[in-house]
Amino acid sequence: MILSPFEWTIAKRYMLPGRGEAFIALVAGISLVAVMLGVAALVIVMSVMNGFRAELFDKIVGLNGHAIIQAYGGRLDNWQQVLKEVKATPGVVRASPLIEQPLLTSFNGRVEAVLVRGNSQEDIKRIKPQVKSGNLAQLTPGAGNVAIGARLAENLGAQVGDSITIINPQGRATPFGTVPRQIAYHVSAIFEIGIYDYDQSFVVMPMKDAQTLLLTGNSIGMIEVKTDDPDNVSEILRPLGEKLAGQAIVTDWKTINATLFEALAVERVAMFVVLSIIVLVAVFNILSSLIMLVRAKTRDIAILRTMGATRRSLLKIFVTTGFVIGALGTAAGLVLGFVFLYFRQPIVRGIELITGQNLWDPSIRFLTELPSRTDPVEVTAISVMALVFSFLATLYPAFKAASTDPVEVLRYE
Repeated sequence: MILSPFEWTIAKRYMLPGRGEAFIALVAGISLVAVMLGVAALVIVMSVMNGFRAELFDKIVGLNGHAIIQAYGGRLDNWQQVLKEVKATPGVVRASPLIEQPLLTSFNGRVEAVLVRGNSQEDIKRIKPQVKSGNLAQLTPGAGNVAIGARLAENLGAQVGDSITIINPQGRATPFGTVPRQIAYHVSAIFEIGIYDYDQSFVVMPMKDAQTLLLTGNSIGMIEVKTDDPDNVSEILRPLGEKLAGQAIVTDWKTINATLFEALAVERVAMFVVLSIIVLVAVFNILSSLIMLVRAKTRDIAILRTMGATRRSLLKIFVTTGFVIGALGTAAGLVLGFVFLYFRQPIVRGIELITGQNLWDPSIRFLTELPSRTDPVEVTAISVMALVFSFLATLYPAFKAASTDPVEVLRYE
């Protein structure tokens, strides 16, 4: 497929039609733009969906671990022994005790449902990068301090330094019935995980304070586990699940978030197929422009044949003409896609400003910002697909040009 100087000269001439062929040039330009937009759309959508899944996975798993071990009945009394067995399991990187309980909180007459998390001091330090204001160092056992999510702070109107009241409906029994347990806590830090549901409901406190609030004594609710291979977490923890059968249940992140991640996987495949059809439709413009070019150049092709141009040369000329249009469109689409992804947040804000619509509502999308993560393998696959489509679109017009009979064309010239 290497072109000779003669073939390349003719191909360049056909890529830039003359003044009398402005319509053909227009169709070729439209073909290039269509391929560019199709490739850019594929790169943008696939990168955003990859970013959405990756960000969601990182934030959910980063906060909850790859798996949880929860006792039947919600209380794990011999958790120290279980914790030792978990840490001794091959493939387990980290394991830590956890208390998690849905409760209520109030501040200045406002009441919100919250999820109280009792963490070890080591786990509390892990959310330090997400702290927007305040100091996590004040979250020590017995100090009566908590850290709350940014959206929860907004809903309550609370700031660092305020005191919120956490209400536990399961209080102590009295002769007059069960009295809900209400304890005031000092807000020492406000954090933003980046997942709306977490930021509007989480209240983090030391584990000892959570045990006191929930009246659980020395027992805990669960143990969160992190492994060295999240994708094979079920295989890694299978021996542990068998050992704890009848005492506790092991649930990994795939089971906990199965519906969400399966929906993302299906949507990802569906979007790739739909946008690939857009690229295919764009490539048909190359086919139509080449057919028009061949019809317009029939006399020139016949003259070239009489001057000694072979069918193979004509085939290479027209394949090159169409393929270059597709290649330029693909390259321009990649550039456009990467530029859009780089400026995606300002673009979203600009569209919201123009339309007056909230395009990225965190309460619906889970994440607070539009994510993006470009996969080089996917970008390569998209580029190859667009180039293959462009090449196939050139074959019929090229064969049509190569099969031109100069005798029939020039008979009456």
